Amino acid sequence: MIVITGASSGLGAALTQHYAVDECQLLISGRSQQKLAAVTAKLTADQQANVAMQVADLCVAEDVHRLFSQLSAPPTTVIHCAGSGYFGPIEQQDPQAINLLIHNNLTSSILVLRELVSRYRDHKVNVVVVMSTAAQAGKANESTYCAVKWAVKGLVESLRLELKSSPMKLIAVYPGGMATDFWSTSGKDIDTSSFMTADEAAQMLKSALVATQHGYVSDLTINRG
Repeated sequence: MIVITGASSGLGAALTQHYAVDECQLLISGRSQQKLAAVTAKLTADQQANVAMQVADLCVAEDVHRLFSQLSAPPTTVIHCAGSGYFGPIEQQDPQAINLLIHNNLTSSILVLRELVSRYRDHKVNVVVVMSTAAQAGKANESTYCAVKWAVKGLVESLRLELKSSPMKLIAVYPGGMATDFWSTSGKDIDTSSFMTADEAAQMLKSALVATQHGYVSDLTINRG
């Protein structure tokens, strides 16, 4: 079983399509039933039979708990794609929008990882946390966005130390610019014509997650060309 959060759009939706082609058992989540249904509508009937959907607000601990309580056995992989963007000079940023940015990116990651570690730390589960290249370097007019992504990176690196003797693996993914609906709600007017598509990023990520008997990719940066 593979669990994909943030599956209603962007990278999460693209990953759903790619794994469904391989006839994987999937549990996908997002905040919109309508958008999740639109993602699964693109699948064949046989592929749809392998996909379960769960509407969840990952900023709410009870929703996170309910999401993973659906599983009868530990998942093989959890890919946490949920998040949002908000940009602009810091003096022009709205405090409510900043709080929403923190919740959608940092709070959700904390609650998801908290739930996963409490349930599966003694199981061989790969937990993939999708961040951004904004977690690797500061960027002008992306101060609060970089701040929350750096915080998620710190969360992942700290938990790796707590899980040092555990079979659970944390995999950090840092994608660069993707041409998705992310930008339309970010407040940043940008030309995405040269950006990679979510489908391209999904192909690269899916390939990188194939482990060998004695090794796995622990950190992955996906840059646009």
